Amino acid sequence: MPYRTFDLTEAADYLHLTCSELAQLVKTTDIPHEHRGARIVFVRMELDAWASQRILGLPPKRLADYHQKTTRGTRSFFHEDTLIPELLRPGFIAAAMASKTKKSVIHDLVALAEKTGQVLDPADLLASVEAREELCPTALPGGLALLHCRNYQPYLFEGSFIVVGRTVQEIHFGAPDGRPTWLFFLICCQDERIHLHALARLCLVVHKTDVVARLLAAPDSAAMYDALVAAEQTVLAGKKPADAVALG
Repeated sequence: MPYRTFDLTEAADYLHLTCSELAQLVKTTDIPHEHRGARIVFVRMELDAWASQRILGLPPKRLADYHQKTTRGTRSFFHEDTLIPELLRPGFIAAAMASKTKKSVIHDLVALAEKTGQVLDPADLLASVEAREELCPTALPGGLALLHCRNYQPYLFEGSFIVVGRTVQEIHFGAPDGRPTWLFFLICCQDERIHLHALARLCLVVHKTDVVARLLAAPDSAAMYDALVAAEQTVLAGKKPADAVALG
């Protein structure tokens, strides 16, 4: 239901914020919202695009603050706060993807996701990921991209998971630093409470560790998986409580 609307309380819960924090964002930033009489409402599809793009562009301190909020909001889903071992397997990683263009990367990642057996509608998944990239590229500086759906629909997946592809040649994927991309994550989340947390966690792991270099140097998918698990553990071991809103 991409056109589902949230009230202030529902939207705050969806974004892992308090109502007062969200009300402040309505006053001071361009967060998408509508006034319907005396009520403020938020269209889920618009919130998805706004929140995911903000997370991808947050500086490290604000990202860490927001990550603390998403961790608290999803603690019931993940053992000891670890996310990567729950969502990723070595078999979900393609260490030598032969993609040559942006379009073929997306097609190959969706095909890899389909091999997990958890994709219920591959055609809709492909269309949604392509639509998200058309909206704004998900490539980050440093050689990786965090692809995800334009809208999150429970009917697309049996569960939540991540697949990872490493291409054998550089791909120009729209990174803000203008450099090519080699590593591609496709985040597939069934539960709407998880996908923002997964984005925040992966961004933080990239900011706080040398995982990109380790992934590029890893000899195979098993070594890539081990590098990601170790990097997440490094981040979790150094986490500190935070109390500031980070999405604004």
